[in-house]
Amino acid sequence: MDKYVTGAVIRSLRESKGLTQEELAERLFVSGKAVSKWETGKGFPDVSLLEPLAKALGMSVIELLKGATVQNRNRAANMMKSKIYVCPVCGNVMLSTGEAVVSCCGITLPPQEAEETDEEHSIQADVVEDEYFISMRHPMTKEHFISFLAAVSDQGIQFVKLYPEGNAEARFKISRVRYLYAYCNRHGLFQLNLRKRK
Repeated sequence: MDKYVTGAVIRSLRESKGLTQEELAERLFVSGKAVSKWETGKGFPDVSLLEPLAKALGMSVIELLKGATVQNRNRAANMMKSKIYVCPVCGNVMLSTGEAVVSCCGITLPPQEAEETDEEHSIQADVVEDEYFISMRHPMTKEHFISFLAAVSDQGIQFVKLYPEGNAEARFKISRVRYLYAYCNRHGLFQLNLRKRK
């Protein structure tokens, strides 16, 4: 695992639940010394204990690994600040419009950080009636391809999944679109700010 629960997190979460080390140990069928070792960083819980540990602390394994509970609140979301997550194992693409802990294939995913387009990942946006016709001159082989194209406005996100050996192109309604995104399976997420072009 590239991200693992720390002793400080276990202690903080245990104390917030009002449990002693012994009480937590009893729920997990381990010794109080084991819990003490985890909390002092002298050992880690076995991976097989993550689910029971999370349950004892009243949270999901994902929340345990993050070190904080995820609370669903009815907050206004800013679509321009949406985050995109891509699983490196299966290629699954997920989107959040607010704070989230996202996991796929057993991996906690970081949000993608978009880079400005470069020569190899140039996004061409042509206006055709009320749409942007988006295209890229990029390899579309099974080993190296553009996985998706997306258009983001303050009203929502338009998304087109692409596949190897197809064309790196899509059409999006122009209405209030500010950013275009392209995801290269080798080089990550690229962004074109349409307002900078005007």
